[in-house]
Amino acid sequence: MLKEKDFHFCDPTWCSGCGIYSIFSALKKTAVTLEMKPEETVVVTGIGCHGRLNNYFKAYGFHTLHGRSLPVAQGIKLANRQLSVIAVSGDGDTYSIGLGHFIHALRRNVNLTYVVVNNMIYGLTQGQTSPTSRKGFVSKSTPLGSKESPLCGPHLALVSGGTFIARGFSGAPKQLSSLLEKGIQHTGFSLIEVFSPCVTHNLANTYDWFRRNTFDVDQAKGYDPRNREKAWEFLNNRQRLAMGLLYQEKSPSFDDLVLPVKTPLVQSQMFFDQKKWDKIFKEFE
Repeated sequence: MLKEKDFHFCDPTWCSGCGIYSIFSALKKTAVTLEMKPEETVVVTGIGCHGRLNNYFKAYGFHTLHGRSLPVAQGIKLANRQLSVIAVSGDGDTYSIGLGHFIHALRRNVNLTYVVVNNMIYGLTQGQTSPTSRKGFVSKSTPLGSKESPLCGPHLALVSGGTFIARGFSGAPKQLSSLLEKGIQHTGFSLIEVFSPCVTHNLANTYDWFRRNTFDVDQAKGYDPRNREKAWEFLNNRQRLAMGLLYQEKSPSFDDLVLPVKTPLVQSQMFFDQKKWDKIFKEFE
């Protein structure tokens, strides 16, 4: 039986106290719980502090261009459905340059897990305002405070046809591991946004700030993750940010619909004989 150390390639070098350490740990714990295998797992990352994760997690890895983790992750999954594909991005990587890919991946419902590291700032480039920064947030790019309203990824996911929408917190590793397990086991596209404080460049949205300004939907009376209206109500809470499994529904995945045979494309018989080619060419004469 594999242990967490079997998914640990080398020690990370993020800033001391960075929330991504908890995400890294939760991923290793989840991989062991679900009996995943390094050789059957792929971690795809974008550009940002999160992008180093596949250097440390022992599995196949692909470090993509800024905002392009989802196209690559979807391509990998469709080429080989036998692989467990986990894409990891940041709030800037996802909700700015990668926003178009995000929405279409949701409505397409490819069977993969997407982890969005949300620290409400651009950490890698030294602290500019990101799409999820709070209104009035003071940063290097907004010295007089941001004049824009923050974008809510789970809101977009809900209206874009998302079939698994969850929020975790780096300061709540047990819940985060549980959400990752449920997301990986879900058939279809799983969004798990993780509030992950940037201890170097964002001194406003700290661990304590998130603890004060979030609530767990599991504790809400009448909670049912299959209730879309209730999920919308939770996300519209202006006082505190909703966390936990917000919404889940059963729906065929894109790969099930377009690739009924589970044999990887590389192992599939895709050769045409000359008669078939002649028939095709004749149609264009």
